[in-house]
Amino acid sequence: MTITPEILIGELLRIDAEGIAPILMEAGMHCVGCPASQGESLAEACMVHGMDCDTLVASINQYLASKEA
Repeated sequence: MTITPEILIGELLRIDAEGIAPILMEAGMHCVGCPASQGESLAEACMVHGMDCDTLVASINQYLASKEA
């Protein structure tokens, strides 16, 4: 599975909350439990938090790839 910036935060957390939530939190996105974030795309959340979305997407995809290996 490959994550894109268009994925919703809620969908992303349903894929693997235990592994992905810490990545988001470490990046400074501490609102992962916020109801509003559930309908927000990763790109939108990164824009709001002033983050580089490509870097965050790469980190999540790297985590998912290591989990599949």
